[in-house]
Amino acid sequence: VGAVLLYYGAECLITGSKSIAEKFNLPPIIVGITLVAFGTSLPELIVSSDAILHNESGIVVGNVLGSNIANIGLVLGITAMMTPIYFSYKKIRFDLYFLLFITLLPMLFIYLGDL
Repeated sequence: VGAVLLYYGAECLITGSKSIAEKFNLPPIIVGITLVAFGTSLPELIVSSDAILHNESGIVVGNVLGSNIANIGLVLGITAMMTPIYFSYKKIRFDLYFLLFITLLPMLFIYLGDL
């Protein structure tokens, strides 16, 4: 049931985004970056907002960290499984190390008891 709802929700989001882009004469990439990005982040926003209202900060931290790790691992991993990703290691070296640092930094704060 969830997969069916997810499919139809995604179809509505894409169709609506295309309509907005055409109606306001905007490039589809702009609409995709804003509306679709917001639409995919909405479940995390709702869960985190509800957790804050119930004073459950651990759920908020877990939601943020889990979403970040899932986006890095699943999105990049599934994309790489569908089509090869070619890149120059020299070009992404800084970005890769920065991404790993930012992803692991909250774990350091949790270990130190500051988060």
